[in-house]
Amino acid sequence: MSRILDQRILLLVILFSASVQSTKVLSEWKKCGDPECEKAMSRVQATMDYLGPDCRYLNFKTGEEIIVYSKLSRENENLWTGSKGKDFGYFPRDAVKVEEVLIGEEVEVLTKETDFLCLHEDKYPFE
Repeated sequence: MSRILDQRILLLVILFSASVQSTKVLSEWKKCGDPECEKAMSRVQATMDYLGPDCRYLNFKTGEEIIVYSKLSRENENLWTGSKGKDFGYFPRDAVKVEEVLIGEEVEVLTKETDFLCLHEDKYPFE
């Protein structure tokens, strides 16, 4: 009986740590094409296959086209945010090459907690 209880507690700890990791703030600041981060910044092409560590990341294959909407800045400048079809998420900037710049000037804005949430089964998991 105590072994089953220990296994359940371990499972709860694992599920809780996965949940906390998937809502972790990756940066306090981001650069966008407009203050609302709705304008596409650039069109890029994947130079390598990429499989992200969790559901916040955009997975893609070499040669696929991605539209960039924001770039994390200051403490974490390596991650950009973009979409490929219906998929949206973070990816490393060194996994793509810029094909076309779509804006004239970048605007730096504060990130929000909702910038770092995963979409699961059509619902956003809030803490």
